[in-house]
Amino acid sequence: MENRKPFIRLVCLVVFASILGVMAAPSNLKAQTMPLPMIKLGVGEAKNPGEVSVALQILFLLTILSLAPAILIMMTSFTRLIIVFSFLRQALGTHQMPPQQILIGLSLFLTFFIMSPVWHEVHEHALAPYMEKRISQEQALEEALKPVRQFMFKQTREKDLALFLSMAKMAKPKSPEAVPTTVLLPAFMVSELKTAFQIGFILFLPFLVIDMVVSSVLLSMGMMMLPPVMISLPFKVLLFVLVDGWHLVVGSLVKSFF
Repeated sequence: MENRKPFIRLVCLVVFASILGVMAAPSNLKAQTMPLPMIKLGVGEAKNPGEVSVALQILFLLTILSLAPAILIMMTSFTRLIIVFSFLRQALGTHQMPPQQILIGLSLFLTFFIMSPVWHEVHEHALAPYMEKRISQEQALEEALKPVRQFMFKQTREKDLALFLSMAKMAKPKSPEAVPTTVLLPAFMVSELKTAFQIGFILFLPFLVIDMVVSSVLLSMGMMMLPPVMISLPFKVLLFVLVDGWHLVVGSLVKSFF
C-alpha cells in the first residue's frame, strides 16, 4: 500500500493540472476564434420601381414552384401515365421492378414530351409577351390557360363534364370557353382515371391468361404446394420482352393523347 502512494499522488497531480488547463483554455481560445457572422432581415425602401418588380417576380416564381406538383398532376398527362405503369408492374408480378422512382421519372419525361406543344404555345402567346411587357399579368394568365384548357377538353368526356356542371348547378354552356376551369379540372381528372383503368385492364388480360394456364398445369400434375407465381413470372417476363412490351405500351400511351 505504501508503494502505491507515490503513484496515486502522481495521478492526482496530473488530473489537477488537466483541470487547470481546461479552466484556462477559454481565455486563450476566445482571442483566437473568428467572429460569427450575423444575418439581418428587414424591409427597406426601394430606390426604384424595378427593385419592386424583381421582388414580386421572385415571389410569384416561388408560389408557382410550390404549386408545381399539383399543377403537374392535375393538368397534364402524368396521371394516366403513372397509373398505367403501376398496373403494368402489378400485371407482370414484379412488385419492386422497375422501382417506383424509375416509373415516376419515366412518367415525368413522357409528360414533358406530350405537353411540349402546349407549353410552347404558353411561352409564345403568354410568357414571352409578358416578359416583353406587351401584355398585362391578367392577359398573360388568360393566354396561358387557353392551350392548357384545350388539351384538357380533348381528353375530357362529355359525361364527366356534365356531371360536374350539374353538381355546380350550372346551365349547359353554349361554348367550351364558357366552362369554368374549376369545373373542367375535376372532370378532366375523372376522365383520366377512367381511361387509365381501362388501359390497365387490357394490360392485365394476357398475363392473367398465363397465370391461369400455369395454375391449371400445376394442378393437373398434382403440384399443389408449388406457388404458381414462381412458375408464371419468368413466362410473363419472357412474353413481355418478346413482344417488345415497353415499346408498345409507351407508344400506345403517347398516341392516346393525340
